[in-house]
Amino acid sequence: MNSRLLLFAVLLVICVSLPAAEGLPEGFHRWSIKVDGVAREALVYAPASAKDKAAPVVFAFHGHGGNMENAARTFAMNKQWPEAISVYMQGLNTPGRLTDPEGKKPGWQHGVGAQEDRDLKFFDAMIARLKQEFKVDAKRIYSTGHSNGGGFTYLLWAERGEVFAAVAPSASAAARRQGENLKPKPAMHLAGENDPLVKYEWQKATMTAVRKLNGCDAEGKAWDKLCTEYPSKTGTPFVAFIHPGGHEFRRDAPALIAKFFRQHPTEK
Repeated sequence: MNSRLLLFAVLLVICVSLPAAEGLPEGFHRWSIKVDGVAREALVYAPASAKDKAAPVVFAFHGHGGNMENAARTFAMNKQWPEAISVYMQGLNTPGRLTDPEGKKPGWQHGVGAQEDRDLKFFDAMIARLKQEFKVDAKRIYSTGHSNGGGFTYLLWAERGEVFAAVAPSASAAARRQGENLKPKPAMHLAGENDPLVKYEWQKATMTAVRKLNGCDAEGKAWDKLCTEYPSKTGTPFVAFIHPGGHEFRRDAPALIAKFFRQHPTEK
């Protein structure tokens, strides 16, 4: 190879390598996956050990109008549970049920069949690629999300429940059809008593239904600040994190979500 060709080859390697960094924090990767011909994006954090040692996986979904960068900052599972792979997927412009009916902002499908199940397909593709790239601990896969992202977590529980060890939706409620498809599973729900968007009474109804589904005790016990745990003889407890605020995602939530997930690997 002459010097000119060698220089071209070196420059090509540099150009190909640059997108992997893109100014992302250490351990983060920007993935693009085509789903039904559409390029879908996600930010993925993976510890170096995930190539050789089975690692937990935490999916964290942004709310309607949010994005994967914001989800990575607010959920920050890479900081709360650095040994785990954390995945922040990007939604597409989607009509909202409570806001943005024209679908000018990104979000997640609300039910089975909506938007031709593009987000469920995206999730399936992400799971497949994670297992190709890393050693995934199939007994420790989790999902959390806020608002529309919490609703999508409930949808995933209903339609892909066998994948997850536990879930932790925030500021959301399960649709009736989703509730009919849920199977008992350790769950944590975060809700603001003064939520002006996803009304607290809606969320309370969902929490009551999940406690019944999970066979939880009628009386709860303190689990952490603002958190009540309802034990279950079947190993599927429910934790309610009820705060006096509104629709916001609290700064103390990520640490509590990570704590809950760590306590609940699946027994399958």
